[in-house]
Parts: sequence; structure tokens; C-alpha cells
Amino acid sequence: MSDDDQLLDAWLAHLRVEKGLSPRSVEAYATDLVRFAVFVRQELQRGFCDIEGGDVAAWMIALSKEGLAARAQARKLSALRGFYKYLVAERRVKNDPTKLVTGPRLPRKLPHVLTFPEVEALLSAPETSTPRGVRDRAMIQLLYASGLRVSELVNLKVTDVDLDQGVLAAFGKGEKRRLVPFGEVAREALLLYLQTVRGTFTKGRAANDLFVTHFGSAMTRQGFWKLLKRYALVAGIDRPISPHKLRHSFATHLLERGADLRAVQTMLGHADIVTTQIYTHVTVAHLQAAHARFHPRG
Repeated sequence: MSDDDQLLDAWLAHLRVEKGLSPRSVEAYATDLVRFAVFVRQELQRGFCDIEGGDVAAWMIALSKEGLAARAQARKLSALRGFYKYLVAERRVKNDPTKLVTGPRLPRKLPHVLTFPEVEALLSAPETSTPRGVRDRAMIQLLYASGLRVSELVNLKVTDVDLDQGVLAAFGKGEKRRLVPFGEVAREALLLYLQTVRGTFTKGRAANDLFVTHFGSAMTRQGFWKLLKRYALVAGIDRPISPHKLRHSFATHLLERGADLRAVQTMLGHADIVTTQIYTHVTVAHLQAAHARFHPRG
């Protein structure tokens, strides 16, 4: 195994063990770094420890010439920054060659959100006359009421939910734990599911997964995505929908109704408030549209 391979393996292990990243995230970082390694070996005949800022800039130019989208370029540069930050901390290199390299300019992309009537229609779409409908309504209600990521939703355990207090413990990126309230409407939907449906799906087996399929196994991200799309059609929503769009809608609707930005940041589990501030741009756009439509001199 070459020195470069050893450095890369050590960093990936650091991401898995110390940073707590998911296998999928670690694999994405590995793919980006392997691509950079091929470039520096073939084009520059250098190893990771010999790289300078100009070499990183040359790689970014090469990616641009290949027609790689700006966001994909930015992601690869971000991965490289993380790698060299680790190497500097481990004293494998003296200087970070990515430090002075600027990434591509990214267009500001505002998150797409559902209108409140669309959300209402979606939440009402599952028929509670069937066991699956009871479960599905509980899941969709809880997702919108809490703003969870879909991975956080399907990974919830029964012991993560406090029905008396109306709060749940979510485990986000890096397994960071946060408490999130979910309100009375979602609480009632969840209570109905737990009292009448979940036990019939698990058939009395001891299982801690909160949301399970009718076979008793844990609900998956893909499984929930499929049922959400189906209910969107029932609700008459004719534009693309995803679980993350409900998370966007949760944050935007809270801010539109005067919620504190820091409180929304905490509920979403954002490490940096800058990430949450994107939703303030959505609400400003909403206000501007209302002004243009209704103001006599708009």
C-alpha cells in the first residue's frame, strides 16, 4: 500500500469513527479524493504531501474543463479541504494547499416549499380507516411537525419519543442529539398509530423501531419516499415532492409566522445559523410576492 493510500485510509477511518459520518458520506468523500489522487499522479507526478496551492487550482480548472457542474466542483474542493485540514492536524503536511484556493461561484438556490394549503391536503391524504393509512399519516404529520430529516425520521426508536412532553430526541449528522417538539396534532396521530397499529405490524415481537412496515421491519428512506409521492398525487400536488421539501416547509412556515431564527436553527439541527438563514430569503420572497400582488402601487 502506497503512502497516499495509507493517508487516505486513515482520513476515512477518522471520518467514520471520530466524526461519526454515515458509510454513504464516507464513500462520497473517498470517491472525490481518489479522483484527486489520480489527477496528481498522472498529471503532476506527485503525492498528497507534495501538493501546492497551484496544483489544487489546476485540478479545479481541469474539473471545469470537463464540464463538471459548479456545485459538484465545490463539493470536491470541500472534501479536499477536509482532507488537508486533517493532514495538517496530524502533522503529515506543514501547510494546507487548499487554503488560498477559491471555489466556483455558486448561484443562490432557494429551497422549494409547499404552500400551507398543500401541506394541509398532504397531511389529510392518508386514510385512517386502514392500518397503513394510520401509520402513514403519523409519519407525515410528525415529519412536518418536527422538521426532521427523513433519515432521522426512519431511524427513530420508540424510546426516542416522549408523548407526555410532546418532544422527541433526534440524532442528526455526526450522531448529535437534539430535542424537538412536535405539537398536539402530530402527537394524536402518533398515539393512534402506537395504540392501534404498530403492534399488529410487529406481531408482538420486541422491536424498538418506531415506524415499521406491515411485515414488521423498519421503514426505510426509500419506502417512505414512495408513499409520500403517492399521497402527494392523492392531495393534488402536481409538482415534485420529497421528504426534504417538508423540512423546508416546516422552517419557512415557522419563520413566516414570526418564529425566532435561533429556535428554528436548534430544531433543524443546523450547526451554523448561516444554513438556517436561507429560509429568511424564502420568506422575504414570499412577502415581496404578496406586496407586488396586493399593494395598489406594487
